[in-house]
Amino acid sequence: MKIGVVCYPTYGGSGVVATELGLAMARKGHEVHFITYDLPTRVSFFNENVFYHKVDIRNYPLFKYPPYESALASRMVNVVKMEKLDLLHVHYAIPHASAAFMAKQILAAEGIHIPVVTTLHGTDITLVGKDETLSPVVSFSINASDVVTAVSESLKQDTLEHFTIKSPQHIEVIPNFVDLNRFKKQTKEHFKKAICPNGEKLLIHISNLRKVKRAEDVLMAFDKLRHMIPSKLLIVGDGPERNHLEEMCYKLNTCTDVRFLGKLQEIEEVLSIGDLFMMPSEKESFGLAALEAMACEVPVISSDVGGLPELNKHGFSGMICPLGDVDAMVKSAYHILQDENLPTFKANALTRAKDFAVDQITPLYESAYELALEKVKAKA
Repeated sequence: MKIGVVCYPTYGGSGVVATELGLAMARKGHEVHFITYDLPTRVSFFNENVFYHKVDIRNYPLFKYPPYESALASRMVNVVKMEKLDLLHVHYAIPHASAAFMAKQILAAEGIHIPVVTTLHGTDITLVGKDETLSPVVSFSINASDVVTAVSESLKQDTLEHFTIKSPQHIEVIPNFVDLNRFKKQTKEHFKKAICPNGEKLLIHISNLRKVKRAEDVLMAFDKLRHMIPSKLLIVGDGPERNHLEEMCYKLNTCTDVRFLGKLQEIEEVLSIGDLFMMPSEKESFGLAALEAMACEVPVISSDVGGLPELNKHGFSGMICPLGDVDAMVKSAYHILQDENLPTFKANALTRAKDFAVDQITPLYESAYELALEKVKAKA
């Protein structure tokens, strides 16, 4: 099958999932063509089945902003025709699904009927899509797609609640996944010793450091926990809240116990030395970073929002706390980090991660592709 993948080529969850799914499909023998404005972060060209088609964005004096959606639609049309693609899989509703509809109509006028599969990832529905200036386009694009998938049941319900969807059955839940060959516990004891020289427990938070990730809660919980259990904290990622968080460390006098590592490519190496992963987000459609932590045998403390309760089994792979309840986070962390409890939680985290192994999820997408092909064939 020749698959066109349209995504954001960034570190965000939707871009990572789109890229990893495309690479997994390529390993299974499908021909995968990434169509976006830059090379996706996790793509390399040591695979004969992977191709990249750059979207050329030109800003003419007439336009205040570059017309990306039109450029993307045109590029999709060209790639479908040149490469004889079987279908388009677009990740994130805005502007990819709407651009795909435009491309589909252009191609149909030339007698080419291309199926479109749209995957909803989260903020395209829960944040961007709810904007009244974009909501009608989101609703139309979802309904116009041949198959729509959502990464969690929570996101599906949010979509049905906030948008006019013709049929609830139109949206299929296919969860995010993890490559257990990459995300697995590695022997990095020398690294752990450098950060925790006296055998301290190591907590980790990974995010884009926006307010919605509530990294403040992580720092406040850690400040209380370190007086109960000797521990250290690593914060991985970068974003608008980083300066504020660093200032908080100074005020809390935790600077010697907290390290900001910035953006990292090989995050599995950091996760390999972790004892506990903290994800207190106020919005999280799935929680991919938490799943990657579990795969590296790191239990998770998460908030009770979005798709997190679908991923993190309370009392098994970690603990779920009410949103913003720092004291509950501290109590849960103290329980997990006890020497008699931690090994069990670590083993359970890996067990839970195996439920989302990439080899188990890719067949679900292949079925979605086949369904989209059948629908378009029936209409033709």
